[in-house]
Amino acid sequence: MAKEADGQEKTEQPTEKKLSDARDKGQAPKSMEVNSLGIFFFGIIIIYLFRGMISKDIARMTIMVFSSLDKLTLNVDLLQVYAVSTMLFYLKVLAPFFIVLVIVALAVGFGQVGIRLSPKALMPKFSKLNPLKGFKSKFFSMEPVVESIKNLIKVVVVGMVSYWLLSDLILNSVNLVRLSVPEIVTYMTDNISSFLWEISAVYLVIAAADFVYQKYKFKEDMKMTKQEVKEENKNTEGDPHTKGRIKSKQMEMAQRRMMADVPTADVVITNPTHFAVALKYEMGSQGAPKVVAKGADRVAQKIKEIAKENGVPLHENVMLARALYKSCEVGEEIPATLFKAVAEVLAYVFKLKNKKKKSIV
Repeated sequence: MAKEADGQEKTEQPTEKKLSDARDKGQAPKSMEVNSLGIFFFGIIIIYLFRGMISKDIARMTIMVFSSLDKLTLNVDLLQVYAVSTMLFYLKVLAPFFIVLVIVALAVGFGQVGIRLSPKALMPKFSKLNPLKGFKSKFFSMEPVVESIKNLIKVVVVGMVSYWLLSDLILNSVNLVRLSVPEIVTYMTDNISSFLWEISAVYLVIAAADFVYQKYKFKEDMKMTKQEVKEENKNTEGDPHTKGRIKSKQMEMAQRRMMADVPTADVVITNPTHFAVALKYEMGSQGAPKVVAKGADRVAQKIKEIAKENGVPLHENVMLARALYKSCEVGEEIPATLFKAVAEVLAYVFKLKNKKKKSIV
């Protein structure tokens, strides 16, 4: 398991911020084997599609060179002719390869990591010029060992498969002496194309394995220590202690506003000790009664105290108080399922109020 310099283990999965910062720095899981496979595969396709034209050009160049060897007189002018002809030949044959393969290399690279400009990745890093750091990373880390083992396995596997595929081809090549130059070139290009297709299948397995490994390695490298996660949360979301104080202050202010609305309530329904819910209903209104305050335990006792001080009736109903507390928030209308029970309470309260008014009169 990876460790930091201070000895802490990297046990936590990377956060979105760390992954985003890594992308900004140009860090992303990328397999060079996949790039090589893409170049190799499309190179074979080009050879396969243009094998006729390529074989004709190679045959023409071969005939031109070898047909006059017996009477060849070397001089500067002749060397210039051969140099120009050879250069034009290679430009004609190889230029399409290079153009297509450069495009393929870019496309495969973007396909793995996506298109994202990373100015930070282009900035020079003078720490990379530190020879001690480079020496340590090359000789005192596991990465060079792993890369060496990967390359050794790749060479062995590709070499063994190549030997197995080419052994019969080499034995059959003795029959080429009976063929003409164009036929020899056609034979060679056809067999090379077939050989490369078979090797590409082997390389596909290697590239797939390396892609999975690079994903795993990047995920492991990006892991964080518990302290790093805490520091990042503190930086992005604020200090938990400060957030706690702010939340506590907000709750206190909300509670203060709620207590100020208790005197306006028509009735406070109690549990009687654990819950208290203050309800207000405007006569003639089409809406349902609203919860203007609610609380449990200590807050419930405070609501009842304020209600008594301001002459708001208290009505004890254990089930109704519990149901209102759980199903309603402050400022919300009561649910339809509680209409009947609340209506009976309000009717009783309003009846008492009317009696009081008549007795006063």
